[in-house]
Order: sequence, then C-alpha cells, then structure tokens
Amino acid sequence: MVISKFMKLPRNKWLGLIIVLAAPLLSIIDVFIINVAIPAIKIGVHANDAELQLVIAGYLLGYAGFLITGARAGDHYGKKHVFFWGMLGFTISSCLCAMAITPLQLNVMRFLQGTSASFMVPQAIAYIQILFTEPGERAKAYGLFGITLGVASVAGQILGGYLSDVHWIIQGWRLIFFINLPIGFITLVAAYYCLEETKTIKAGKFDYSGILILTLALFALIYPLIEGRQAGWPLWSILLILSSFLLFVYFYKNQEKKLKSANEPLVDMRLFKLKDFDIGLVAVFFHFMMHTSFLMISAIYIQNGLSISATDCGIYFIPAGTFFTISSSFAPRLTSRYGKKVLLVGLSIIFAALILQWIYLKPQGIRIIIPILLGTYGFGNGLVLPSLLNLTLMNVPVEYSGAAAGVYSTVQQTASALGISIIGGVFFYYKPSGWELAFIASVVSFIACLSLVALMLFLLPDTKKAISGASLE
Repeated sequence: MVISKFMKLPRNKWLGLIIVLAAPLLSIIDVFIINVAIPAIKIGVHANDAELQLVIAGYLLGYAGFLITGARAGDHYGKKHVFFWGMLGFTISSCLCAMAITPLQLNVMRFLQGTSASFMVPQAIAYIQILFTEPGERAKAYGLFGITLGVASVAGQILGGYLSDVHWIIQGWRLIFFINLPIGFITLVAAYYCLEETKTIKAGKFDYSGILILTLALFALIYPLIEGRQAGWPLWSILLILSSFLLFVYFYKNQEKKLKSANEPLVDMRLFKLKDFDIGLVAVFFHFMMHTSFLMISAIYIQNGLSISATDCGIYFIPAGTFFTISSSFAPRLTSRYGKKVLLVGLSIIFAALILQWIYLKPQGIRIIIPILLGTYGFGNGLVLPSLLNLTLMNVPVEYSGAAAGVYSTVQQTASALGISIIGGVFFYYKPSGWELAFIASVVSFIACLSLVALMLFLLPDTKKAISGASLE
C-alpha cells in the first residue's frame, strides 16, 4: 500500500532535480569529511602517513579517472540506469569503508567509492541540462546545485570533526562512512520510482580502449604528484609524470581518429572547438585547485597551527557553509541581470578574505576572527561557483550535455587532486619552518590561482547575453 502510493508521485523536473542532487551531496561530503578525521582513522586502522595519504588520493583517483566514462555511460545506457547503479555502488562501498580493518582494505574501498561517484555525479549535471531548457529555470537549478556543493563541502568538515570525537558502539570515524547508508537508500528508492529515463545513444560501440588510455593517463599524472613528494621525488614519479603527457597526447590522437572513422569516441573532441567552453574549463580548473586545497589546508592549520580541537574546527566552518548557501541562492538571479560582474565581485571578496587570513590567522590571534573570515570566503565563493558552471556549459548543445558534463567534472576533480598535491605540497614543504609560514605560502598559491580565474572571466562573454546556439558541426 505504501509503495503503491509512492509510485503515484508526480514525475516532475523539480522532484527529479532533488533526487539527482543527492549524488553531488554525497560525493563532495566524502571528499572533505576525511580531512578532519584523518588522525582518528590513522589510529583506527593502524596506518602510516603514506597509507593515510592514499585514503584521500585513492578516492580522487577513482573519481577523476572514470568521470568521462561515467558521463558517456549515461549517454549510452540511459542516465537513470547509470545514476541508480552508481548510487548503489557508492552506498555499498561506503559501508565497506566503515567496516575496513586494515589500511589496504580501506584504500581499496575508497577507490571503489570514488569510481562509483564518477558514474552518478555526471548524470546530475546532465539532468539539469535536459530538464531545464528555459534559461531562468536553468539558472535556478544551477543555484540549487551550487548550494548543494557548498553545504556538502562544509558539512563534510563539520561531520568529520564531530564524528571523530564520538565514542559510541563503534569507533566514531566509521560513522563518517555509515551516514551514507540512509541517504543512499532513500535516493535509490526515489530514483527507481520517480526519475524519468533519458534517451540513449545506441550507435557505435562503447569506447573501452579510450577508457583505458584516459584512466592510465590520469593515474600517471595524479598518483606521482600526490605520492612523489612524500617519497622525495624518486625516478619512478618523474617518469610517470612524463608518461602521463605522452598518454594524454595519444588519447587526443586516438579520439580524433575514431571520430573521423565514424566510430564513437569516449570524448567528442569537437567540444573543444567551443572557445567559451575551453576558457570556462580553465577557470574551473584553477578555481577548484584553490578551493579544494584551501579547505584541506585550513582544516589542518586550524587544528595543528592554532591548536584547536577537531570538533571546534568543524564548528568554525559553519559560517562558510551558511554564507555560501545564502549567496548561492541569489547569485544566479544577479548574474542573469548583471552578468559576469557578479562573479568578479565574488572573486574580489575571496581575495579580501585570503589577505585578511594572512594577516590575522596567527597562533596568538583572536579566535572569533576565524569563523568571520571563513564566512566571508564562503559568501564570495557562493557568488562564483554556481554561475561558473552555467557560464562554462551555456553554449554546449543539449545533445552533447552528457559528454560536456563528464569533461567538466573530470577537470573539476583533477584540479582538486592537483590542488591537494601541488598547493598541499607547498604547505608541507614549509611546515618544518613553522605552521604560520606554511599557511602564508599556501595563501600566496591561492591568490595566484584566483588571478588566473579572474583573467579567464575577463575573456569569457557575459552571461546576460543570449545564448549563441553554437554548433559542433
């Protein structure tokens, strides 16, 4: 009787949006929830520092390595179908992470968790493109997407700190994975009965060789950048990085060849003929290099450099999420009226927040300033992220939405991994000279990334202009 009534729920686009937003919510939470909980996890599974790095790196490798594959799978097999199985895999692997006994078990499950996320998240972005064709409604949908990202990123920090200090029937750090179970289950039921299936592209064969080449290229780039510094940059790490560039070139040539021979490539390289899409991707790349590494480094610095507990550290991030949510809720409307000036204002606010953190976040400083500055950062970021996504994808034809979403998400997650490895590497390089110096060096890196984002925004057309109806033919 209950199921019968549930099956009669109306299938509308806003209900569909709520369902698919569970994917970015869970996937982003599981990027950031680890940061504050790392000390507890180290004790729980008796891991060394290198194994702990892989807890973060393994998730990002699985996530970035299969995002385009996940997006193309949605085009090929149906977005509802792929979303459902991706969410199921994510929920199961989350529970297996919670039950891990050894570091190896945890890292393998984290990789599978990231891989599952790479199949469900692109469907959420693609569904926005498909469900909302009217510019005003699409802007609102992207606003909700941005709010979800902000809530998820900060909720991860808060939950990671709070649950790390919880002593219940099981170790607190295991709860950071088990919390995915109820959300995943509810989403699976809702998706099965309420989400509409999309049209599939059956022509051609699925590009398995393209998947292999791209995955190897991303692994060869990300893994040595994360682990190479820890190991003192041995020869294998340098060779892997060099080989990654060769693999990327080979992948590009391979995809072009398949397109010319009427085979279906993993990535339609005609997407990169869209100048606005290319510039937007560069802006996305540097923004997420800054954003992801900022949240990680801030959590570490607040706990270790400023001697603040994990729980209090999580609480200090609440204003960042709150003000991100507030500004994300009205940023799309402002952008529709004033264009990319809104994003430039947001970047200016982030610049100011970083400079003030440079000046005031010191061991002997007043602690009340910490949530104020983090809230300022969150407010500025909320003016940027939702509209940056819309700005990048606005001229992509709807029939290529899945492929474009996969490329966008891959760039985002690859940038996150590179931000953690490169800017995080700068932070840990200066750490022996003092936490404060390490944080200042990181802030300089953040500002450099934001400067490049601002440059890309100046090169992009204004969002308040009509969509050009660009063609890939």
